[in-house]
This record gives sequence, structure tokens and C-alpha cells, in this order.
Amino acid sequence: MTLPVALSGKDVIGQAKTGTGKTLGFGLPLLERVTVPADVEAGRAAPEQLTNAPQALVVVPTRELCQQVTNDLQTAGKVRNVRVLAIYGGRAYEPQVEALKKGVDVVVGTPGRLLDLAGQRKLDLSHVRGLVLDEADEMLDLGFLPDVERIIQLLPAKRQTMLFSATMPGAVIGLARRYMSQPTHISATSPDDEGATVANTTQRVYRAHSMDKPELVARILQAEGRGLAMIFCRTKRTAADIADQLAQRGFASGAVHGDLGQGAREQALRAFRNGKVDVLVCTDVAARGIDVEGVTHVINYQSPEEEKTYLHRIGRTGRAGASGIAVTLVDWDDIPRWQLINKALDLGFPDPPETYSTSPHLFEELNIPAGTKGILPRTDRTRAGLSAEQVEDLGETGGRGRKSAGPARSAAAVQEERPARTRTPRQRRRTRGGTSLEAGEAQPQTASAATEAVDTAEGADEPRIPRRRRRTRVSVPADAAVAVATTVAEPAREVFVEPMPQAQDTAEAEPATKPRRRRTRAAKPAVEAVDTVEGAVTDIDDGTKATKAETETKPRRRTRAAKAPVEAETAKAAEPVAAEAPAAEAKPRRRRTRAAVAQPES
Repeated sequence: MTLPVALSGKDVIGQAKTGTGKTLGFGLPLLERVTVPADVEAGRAAPEQLTNAPQALVVVPTRELCQQVTNDLQTAGKVRNVRVLAIYGGRAYEPQVEALKKGVDVVVGTPGRLLDLAGQRKLDLSHVRGLVLDEADEMLDLGFLPDVERIIQLLPAKRQTMLFSATMPGAVIGLARRYMSQPTHISATSPDDEGATVANTTQRVYRAHSMDKPELVARILQAEGRGLAMIFCRTKRTAADIADQLAQRGFASGAVHGDLGQGAREQALRAFRNGKVDVLVCTDVAARGIDVEGVTHVINYQSPEEEKTYLHRIGRTGRAGASGIAVTLVDWDDIPRWQLINKALDLGFPDPPETYSTSPHLFEELNIPAGTKGILPRTDRTRAGLSAEQVEDLGETGGRGRKSAGPARSAAAVQEERPARTRTPRQRRRTRGGTSLEAGEAQPQTASAATEAVDTAEGADEPRIPRRRRRTRVSVPADAAVAVATTVAEPAREVFVEPMPQAQDTAEAEPATKPRRRRTRAAKPAVEAVDTVEGAVTDIDDGTKATKAETETKPRRRTRAAKAPVEAETAKAAEPVAAEAPAAEAKPRRRRTRAAVAQPES
């Protein structure tokens, strides 16, 4: 139905069920519109019509579909020697750029990489005569719509545009008409194939518990007559987990999801097509357009999000007239979502039966031998496995999949590539205090480092002045503060030796005791502090006692300053004074406090 309309050059909106040959429906008209050297030789075209720029463009949503469409078009255009190139992400740029320089007739690509190469002026789209949007409902979805519009703006205004998909909602058709000129909408269905799904596909829906699903799937995979099987999951993590569990149970399984590098994804698909792997666990990236012969079972491990996804998933089996079985496992939480899908597609499974891995109706409906367990017997493990398929070096971009980029090089080869060290490493990392940590090793030092080391060594025995200045709280120069802290500590101990009967002389000491009230808030001037200290030092050197006025002022520093660290010589000078004092030091301290409080009244 499509070929006569498309070959005439009109715009087409094609809709048909999965597995009915939509690829050649748009592929053959594109190949006929391309001018190749064989046409010039046969006299069907003029030599000036030849060009190395692409003459046809096919835009697809996924990388796997891009590779598959490219292979189909290469097979169909082999006789006329049509040059077809696949452009998609995950591969190195250089091979694709080199192929574009040599000349290409048809380009099949994903939107992201097409825009990248067009922005770098490596891809010339000014000679494109035909545009095809495969899986158009996905291409014109909200996620791809801005990229598709940018690509269309790079194309000539006079061209043929064709859209193909198995599902074509009305809103998507409305968007498509913006880019098309009087399109013809073709919807192909068989007279005896009613409904949205293919009649050759047997559908089974079960309500299963999430903890029993791995065991249930392992028994379904041992059904009689099973060929290749595809298992669909909603999340990438679930797909990776199920693939690992099936591998541990003895099945030859592979995984295809977005967290894998492009090399690993293509490795799994090649192994699946070649029969080395018979179970492919994947997300919805492999639900559209993937055509593999011999797929007999499709298992929806998790319920799909919408009815379109369900149709594309089960469409991987029952293709090109073959029969298949589609099994959907619905969790209790997914029942409302499934009921919406069932109502939209009119499937007839509104309330799936509760099913476990030991349910008798499961074995009967899916033709599973009785007594089958969840582990594949060793006699049935005949597949080579995923490791038997080589990983192709794609020169992948980005961080994902780099481990599979190519064979690992030896350590000796890596060591040879490194240049020899031409200078000694920085020695500052291995020194402490300007001296080497290794005895007998000569290490160069700069002048500043040597000076700093000498200063540090000379000042190692000196007291740390900033700390004493903070403890004394005296706003005097550093030298005066050290002298006060050193000399006042000795008279402070002498105060405790004097007997208390000297209280009658407090009147004479009254002028000296007045500053005592503000000693904690404001310090005396530096000159007075130094004079007081000098008087105290003179009395102690002569072996006599200090005057009564000076004695009354000394308790001002007795608590904090006396505890400050002093030099060893001061401690030796204080020992004879402490020897003369009787054992009663605590009592005079209390009476001293009371007498000091009563002084203003007297």
C-alpha cells in the first residue's frame, strides 16, 4: 500500500503493526530517489546530479534501531552499490567523519550525533531529497521534538517527508502535519487481524509477587519449545540484576540498558543474534524496531508504563507471520496501571490470576515440564555465553564502557611510553625543619629555607612570648611583660610569710591599696609597673623584707601571674624564701581578703 504512493514522491504517514515490514516500506522509495554512478552509466541520470553529500536522511530514536535499519538498507541497495552510513553516539567521531568525506548517499542516525556533526560542518544536509522519521511517535515526543525541529530546519524546503510507526496518536499526527505537505495517511491492517496486537502472539498475564519473580521466570524459560527469549524491565538496575541472577542459575544471558557502554550493548545483541546467548534482559531501549529471528517468548518482568510500550514489547515476537508467547508479570502495586493498559487495548485481562512459581496453571498454560526447578540442569547448558562474543573497539566517547574499549596493554609497554625523569623531585617534601630525614643525603636548600631553619633552631630554648603576654593581660611592651612575669612571682610568695598582726599599719598603706580595685579591668602604666618591680627586686637582692606599702600591693598579681611559667633561675631564687615560711599559708590568705575589704571604712 505504501510503495505506489511513496515512489510518486508524495508525503506519507504510515502506520502498521510491529513485524509487518515498515523498514522496506520507506527504504525502497529512498533508495530509488538516490542518484548513484550506476544510474549515470545506465543513462537514467546526468553526471552533474552526482554528489558526495547525503541525498536521504533517516532519523531513528535508538542506537540499536539505527544499526538495524542501516543493515537492512545496505542489503537492499547492494546491487546498485548505494553507500549507507550509520551515525550514532557512543562511537568515535573520526571513522564517521572519514566516511562522510569519502562520500555517502544515505545517512541513518540518531538526533544527538546528527546535530553534533552538522554543527561542526562535517555533515552537509543541503542536498537531502527525502526525510524519514522512523518510530515517529517517539521522535516527535517531547524529549526529541526540539532536536527534530533543528534537523528539519537544516534541510531543503523542497523534499519528501515520510513518518512510520506502529502507534500514531492524534496529537502526533497534528505535529507531523506541520512539517509535511498534503500527507497521505496509510493504516495497514489484515482483515482477520482485529485489535491492536498481532493475532499470532499468545498473551498471558499473571499477578506475581516481586520476591518470587526470579524463580518464576527461571521456570518459564525452561518451557518446551522455547527458542530465544527477551525479558523487559522498567529500570536499568533491575535489568542488570535479573541478568546476573539468570547467569548464576545457569542460563546464557546478556543485558542491554543505558548504563552499559555502546561496545557492551552491541556485544550482547550480536551474541543474541548469533545464538551464543538465548536470554536477553533489556530496558525499553530495545523495545522498538529490534528484529531478531527465532524469538519465541517475551516476558514483561515489570508492567509497562503505557499501552504503546506494551505493544512494542510484545511485538518482538510473532514477527513476519511467526507465532510467539508474551507473558506479563504484574505486581500488586501495578494493578491500577495494568487495568488502564488492558482497557485501552481491550485485551480481556482486567483481573490477572494470582500466580506463584509452584502454581499448577502456570505449568499447564506455558507447557512447562512437571518438576522443573529454578536452576537450569547442567545437561541443558549448551550455549557458549556472552563471553564467547568479542567486544568491538568502538573508540567510545564519555566515561561509560571504557573498560571494554580494547585489549589491556602490558605494564612494560605503558612504562616505555612514559618519558624518563630529567630532574630530581622536590626535596621539601622529604625534609623537616630544613634538614634531611635521611642521614648522609645531600639535599639542596634555598637561602630563605636555610635562614628559616637557623632561626628555628636558635629559638628552640626561648620562651614563647605571645602566650605569656596573653596570660598576664598587661598592656606593656613584650620585654616589660616578660620582666613583670619573671620578678613578681617571687614577692608573691613572700606575702604568705608575713604574720597578720601588721593590720594596724593599713592606714599607712591606704594610698597604695586604692589601685587594687581596678587591677582586673585596667592595668597600671608601664612606667609604674616597672618601678614597682625594680623596688621588689632590690629588696630581695639585699636579703631584707619589702616595705609594708609594697607588700600590700603584691597580692594584686598573686593568682594568675604566680602560675605563669618562669625561668629556672627565678625558681632557684624563690627556694630560700619558701624555706623561711611556716606551714600556714592558706589562713593568712583568707584574713588578707577580709582586711582588704575593710580598708575603705577605716
